[in-house]
Amino acid sequence: MKRIFTICCFLLALSFSVSCLDNKLESNEVKLVTAEEMQSILELEDVQLVDVRTPKEYEESHIANSQNIDFMSPTFDVDITKLNKDKPVILYCKSGGRSAKCAKKMKDAGFEKVYDLEGGISKWKHSDNLEIKVKS
Repeated sequence: MKRIFTICCFLLALSFSVSCLDNKLESNEVKLVTAEEMQSILELEDVQLVDVRTPKEYEESHIANSQNIDFMSPTFDVDITKLNKDKPVILYCKSGGRSAKCAKKMKDAGFEKVYDLEGGISKWKHSDNLEIKVKS
């Protein structure tokens, strides 16, 4: 009986430690968000919205109130240091590839909360939730 009690206590302690570890890992991950989720985040939090496409792509169309930091630019690493690491960041590109790479770099650089718009601007151009600025 004592042995069963000891095993149960061990398993309970193990489950608590794994649970805490899972929470720690989740907070360190980049969160992929839909357009609807992104709209909610923009309304509820003071976020930095960053378009990581080229300046030419940004000029053609971009999400309202975003800033352009070109992921392919040789100054990219320096440019992201101008952002606040404690303030949430939402990233997007054309289809999600560049923003995913950028998100990993930003997490490695110490940014607390990084969101990535799933599918990029291409998938959400016709969404009612996003205000897209298009070159006239």
